[in-house]
Amino acid sequence: MTVQELTERLGLSVCSGSEGLGREIKGGYTSDLLSDVMGHAKEGDVWVTLQTHKNIMAIASLKDLAAIVLVKGRVPEEDTAAESEEEGIPILSAKEETFEITGRLYEALKAEQTV
Repeated sequence: MTVQELTERLGLSVCSGSEGLGREIKGGYTSDLLSDVMGHAKEGDVWVTLQTHKNIMAIASLKDLAAIVLVKGRVPEEDTAAESEEEGIPILSAKEETFEITGRLYEALKAEQTV
């Protein structure tokens, strides 16, 4: 599944990094602790977080994540969005709380694996 397909399936808003919408998603990771994501997220994961500051892009780039999903309708800070554009890593926004969007992401990825 691509980031674009996930965006459409879950009704997510694209905040920045639209050039990366064709990235393939291999999995997902949910955490607000940057060191946890740095230590455990895998290449190609979609990261679900409430963090909006520029450091999330440093982690996303380091781990070569497919995209970042911000929860509760949050949007990235201006410098974060600019970095997202430069790196081509999409930042998406979900209206849902972390628990709900993580469950929906899991179900979407699970359904894709059984096809």
